[in-house]
Amino acid sequence: MSLSIHHHAERSPIYELHGNAALTLLGERLFVAGSQSDSEQLQCCALIDLSNLPRVGFRGTDSATYLQREGYQLPDAPNRAVVQASGESLLRLSQTEYFLLGSLHDGGARIASEEASWHYDEGQANYLLPRQDSHAWFALTGAYLPKLFAKVCGVDLRAEAFSVDAVVQTSVARVNAIVVNAGIADLPIFHLLCDRASAHYLWGALLDAMEEFDGKPAGIGSLLDSATSAAG
Repeated sequence: MSLSIHHHAERSPIYELHGNAALTLLGERLFVAGSQSDSEQLQCCALIDLSNLPRVGFRGTDSATYLQREGYQLPDAPNRAVVQASGESLLRLSQTEYFLLGSLHDGGARIASEEASWHYDEGQANYLLPRQDSHAWFALTGAYLPKLFAKVCGVDLRAEAFSVDAVVQTSVARVNAIVVNAGIADLPIFHLLCDRASAHYLWGALLDAMEEFDGKPAGIGSLLDSATSAAG
């Protein structure tokens, strides 16, 4: 379903950079829909705005217990991620801090519900960290990811140094960011989370860096198809 940018649903922090791109609703949130050519673009070099997909953080010595009680599988060490059976990604950023990324399969509904239903328990050292308004969320895909990030990041993100489900907290184009290797069988994928106020700048910097690889923005359609195929 294509929708006007003036739809009442929440807007991405970079919604005006999408111009006249066709939009689609995933759950209750708007995303760039994409085109039929996106599947090829994703294999080459693509940048996708996932900023409207729900995400939330938790911190505290009892956060692990809380998340396990809620049915999440946890990484066994910091700077690792675990993809849940229903498609969410749970990142462990330190011994006691976690970052949950919503699933494309349900439009992030589980994570949105998780945040809405949480309440502070004086007997538990588990604190909710709202991340929807603090971070923007981009996905980058394609065979050129290591070469692309070599231009904008000082950390070695080649496959031999940055395996699937690895997480790194680093600087990308001089912006503090979290990068997650979320690759699936047929598609290299990096998720990138950055300060929401830097989203405009970083989107442009990434597109500039992608030019030599024929990189372009893409929509969620083909990414959702790939995620669904991998889950099946």
